[in-house]
Amino acid sequence: MKDLLENNNSIKPAQIGKIVEGKIIGKARSAAFLDLGPLGTGIIYGKEFQEAKDELKSLKTGDSVLAKITDLENEEGYVELSLNQASSELIWERLREKKEKGETVTVKILGANKGGLLAEVSGIPAFLPVSQLLAEHYPKVEKGDAAKIIKELQVFIDTEMEVKIFDLDSRQEKLILSERAKENEKVKELLKKYQVGDVVEGEITGITDFGVFIKFPVSDKDEPKLEGLIHISELDWQLIENTSDVVKAGETVSAKIISIANDKVSLSLKALKKDPWLEIESKYKKGDVIEGKVTKFNPYGAFVQILSEDKEISSKIQGLCHISEFGTKAKMESSLEVGKKYKFQILSIEPKEHRMSLKIENNEKSD
Repeated sequence: MKDLLENNNSIKPAQIGKIVEGKIIGKARSAAFLDLGPLGTGIIYGKEFQEAKDELKSLKTGDSVLAKITDLENEEGYVELSLNQASSELIWERLREKKEKGETVTVKILGANKGGLLAEVSGIPAFLPVSQLLAEHYPKVEKGDAAKIIKELQVFIDTEMEVKIFDLDSRQEKLILSERAKENEKVKELLKKYQVGDVVEGEITGITDFGVFIKFPVSDKDEPKLEGLIHISELDWQLIENTSDVVKAGETVSAKIISIANDKVSLSLKALKKDPWLEIESKYKKGDVIEGKVTKFNPYGAFVQILSEDKEISSKIQGLCHISEFGTKAKMESSLEVGKKYKFQILSIEPKEHRMSLKIENNEKSD
C-alpha cells in the first residue's frame, strides 16, 4: 500500500486510471473541486459525485483525499475524478496484500447456498466454498441432498468465521475465502507423523453417498485430530450401494492410509480385509458354468453376484454380463430379472483388475 501511494504521489504525467491525492478546495451543489498540484484542478461531479455524496459531505476545505482519474481534461479543463473507484481499487489492493501475507480475516456469514457460504470483506461480496470449510463444518449429507446441504450451512448465518483469502480477481469482482487455509500449516505438521501404509484408528464422523469421513487418532484426547475420507470404493471388496450399510456414525474403525496429497488424507477399510479375488483363479476358469444372482443393471450390462460355497466369494465377488450379450437394454431387462438366479458362463477372469466377464448360459431361471 505504501509503495502504491508513493508511486501515485510522485510527479508523473497524468494517466487515466491513476490514483492521485488531492485537497478539497471547494464544493458546489453537485460537484467537488480538488487541488492536484502539478496536475491541475480535479473535479468530482455527476454520477461520481452522487455515489460519493455521503463521504464528500463529511469532508471540509483542506482535507486530503485519494481519487482515481477518469478523464484527463473535460470541456472545462478539469481533470475528472472518481472517489468511489479509488476506494474500491485500494480495497482490492489491501485484500491482495492480505492474501500475499497470509493474513487471517474475520467475516460474518450473510447467507448460504448449496455451494457454500456468502460473506463480505471490506464491503466486497465474498464466497466461501464448501470445499474450503474446516472438516468439522463440512456438511456431511447422505446422497448429496441439496436441500439438506443448505439446511446444514444455514446454521452458520450471522456467525463469524476466521478465514484467509484463497483467490481474488478485481476485474471479475471475485473474492474466494478459505476456512481450511488457516489450518493448513497445523495440518501439515500433524501429517508429518503419518505416511502411506500406516494403519490408524479413528471415529466415523460423517456419512455421505460418496464415502465416509474418519477423524483420527482417537487414543490421545489432548492431541489435535486429522480427518480423512474413506471413499465408497474403499469400504469393502464388494460393490457398496449404501455407505451406511458398512459403517455407522460414531463407530471406531481401523483404516489404512492409501494417499496423502494436498493436505488431504485418503484411507481404506478394504485394504485391511482379505482380497477375495486372490484365489479366484484356483476355483474358477474361463468356460466354467456357474450360478449367479443378478444384483443390478447399469448402462454397461448386468452385475451378477457369484454364488459359491465359499462365503467370501459368494458375498464379495461380482461379475458383469455385458449389454452386448443381449444387444439392447430392453432385451437385457426382458431376459434377466434383478434378484433372480441364472446359469452363466465365464468369458474371462482378471483378478488383478477385479474383473470377471460373463454371458448367460440360458434364459431359464435357476431355482
